[in-house]
Amino acid sequence: MDGHRLNQLAVEGGLNAIGVCLADPFTEVSQTLADRKSAGLNGKLGFTYAQPEISTDIRRTYPWAERLVVGIRSYVPESGSPERALESAVVARFAVDDAYQPLVAGLELVADALQAERWRAEVIADDNRLVDRAAAVRAGVGWWGKNTMVLAPKVGPWVLIGTVVTDAPLEITEPMKRDCGTCDACIPACPTGALVSPGVLDARRCLAAWAQAPGVIPPEYRIAMGDRLYGCDDCLDACPPGIRLLDTATQARGMVDVCWLLRATDEELLDRFDRWYIPKRDPKYVRRNALIVAGNSRDAALGEQIVPYLKHQSSIVRQHAAWALGRIGGSDSAAALEQARQEEPLHEVRQELDLALQDAR
Repeated sequence: MDGHRLNQLAVEGGLNAIGVCLADPFTEVSQTLADRKSAGLNGKLGFTYAQPEISTDIRRTYPWAERLVVGIRSYVPESGSPERALESAVVARFAVDDAYQPLVAGLELVADALQAERWRAEVIADDNRLVDRAAAVRAGVGWWGKNTMVLAPKVGPWVLIGTVVTDAPLEITEPMKRDCGTCDACIPACPTGALVSPGVLDARRCLAAWAQAPGVIPPEYRIAMGDRLYGCDDCLDACPPGIRLLDTATQARGMVDVCWLLRATDEELLDRFDRWYIPKRDPKYVRRNALIVAGNSRDAALGEQIVPYLKHQSSIVRQHAAWALGRIGGSDSAAALEQARQEEPLHEVRQELDLALQDAR
């Protein structure tokens, strides 16, 4: 299959670009991942950090692999901006819809065509067996941005990446000879300083990483999360190529009514956000994030919906509920916190209740 046919399939499949590279190991990336893990920069992130020896060598999974056909597709929503509720939690653009489905559908056209020619071909996307950003750069569909994302012509950082692994001896495409130049707009845009230098992310400070992390979120990052329920677009919003795309497309982000979040059942939360990464598929982490948004709203009307969470079965939820009521403040919040303080069996939750009481009074 020649390059012209590949590009034709990419267009038919709704992809923004496609490229081909060797399936050789990403040796330098493997070392980078190891170095950053050693420095603790991965925080609680797993994914390609979990087993770099696998994620940087596709042949550990597909011994027959010869080429990677890498495709990208913009995920900026094409629907209009949703009406904002009185108190809304914000969802990053990539998670508004199932953006991987159309990406995978486009790549499956390529895989089907290769299989029709008797070659092996398998689509993988959002998969910890491949460092897809490195593959995209090697295949020439984008370049490394200083925000650690892959940037592509016309769409900037607003892309998802997927790959067809194949044994077909396809002609390779050359990497792009471009970079971000002197632009570093993304670095100061990060609200927590997680971009510690060009191309280096300290995940211990990243709000998007905290929103997906298990456990308790430290108070300083709760405040920084603001109204974010899932993800953070700040470094992407500041990227000039990305801004140009948003100037001509909808800038919609997902918005979820906080009142609904606080009232929803576990089943409703998991059903609505089934495509999100939620640790152990436990809805308490969505509740944790929603309580942070509620607390940051300082909306007293949400207080009565937060109070029941002081008795939630999860100590993590109870801690964040206490914090949220402390942020909202007022006599009603203080009374609920005092009552919970008398009944709470766990030391770490009582500590949170004590701090919340100081804030509420």
